[in-house]
Amino acid sequence: MSDATHATQPLRTAVIGVGYLGRFHAQKYAQIAGSKLVAVVDANAEACAKVAAELGTQAISDYRELIGKVDAVSVAVPTPLHHKIGCDLLKQGIDVLIEKPIATTVEEARELVDLARIHRRILQVGHLERFNPAVLAAAARLHTPRFVESHRLAPFKQRGTDVSVVLDLMIHDIDLIQELVGTPIESIDAVGATVFSGEIDIVNARLRFQGGCVANTTASRISLKQERKIRIFQDDAYLSVDMQQKILTVIRKKEGEAPVESPAQVSIEEQSFDQGDALLAEIEAFLKAVRERSTPVVTGEDGLRALETAMKITALVQPEAS
Repeated sequence: MSDATHATQPLRTAVIGVGYLGRFHAQKYAQIAGSKLVAVVDANAEACAKVAAELGTQAISDYRELIGKVDAVSVAVPTPLHHKIGCDLLKQGIDVLIEKPIATTVEEARELVDLARIHRRILQVGHLERFNPAVLAAAARLHTPRFVESHRLAPFKQRGTDVSVVLDLMIHDIDLIQELVGTPIESIDAVGATVFSGEIDIVNARLRFQGGCVANTTASRISLKQERKIRIFQDDAYLSVDMQQKILTVIRKKEGEAPVESPAQVSIEEQSFDQGDALLAEIEAFLKAVRERSTPVVTGEDGLRALETAMKITALVQPEAS
């Protein structure tokens, strides 16, 4: 399908990798108006057939069979396969939504970004928190962040332990923090440890940005609780975002002089947002970019930037685990 026909014809879509996350991608493509889910692809024939039957589409085992039959594809395979599959699709004129992290190395990520530019393809990276309504509301109130603190904690699960917690969990907050602060990183300090897996399981990193902002970010996949929070301090307010519960709390100093005996020195405003469906919003945004040939919300360059920072943090903590 040519770019000119995108505006009138349903986009032919597919999902490569229909494991835990890819199955959800396929469900979204199947329900979105203007998307025709042509096929799902997975090396696990049984799992692939099950998802295909559930969604009334075709199951195939080799993603190369999609070439010439689809316009836009989600790549939700294990990270080491992102580069090869992404490159093959982009070279064949297919627009790609690739799960995070964009690739396993900065060099691979850069090649994906370059190919998307050369072939004039849409390349979006699956940094899902960008579509969190509480995050979007906080971003609208920010002007000059001075200090940022984030915590992303999760109980231990075997899934995802093929990579460090930096690439598994922290990369979400790395992307968010860099987008919210908006200036280059000047220096990074980090510590981490291996506990349950063969990879780093808990990490704390301090990012110092040009302009003076400092971000302190912690990620753990060996916690007893689940938590996804980010706190942002600026000249006139303190914003706390609970990304899991979709709650934004804004704390400001009250205008004028408060009575000495009054504890109410600050005003507290809390907004709760509908849980919504961030993955649906992400895929709808991707298809909108495909149809309009516009810049996606999370570009390949954004994914590359987050990976570059994640790899620097990983290099700093690796000696701690040896």
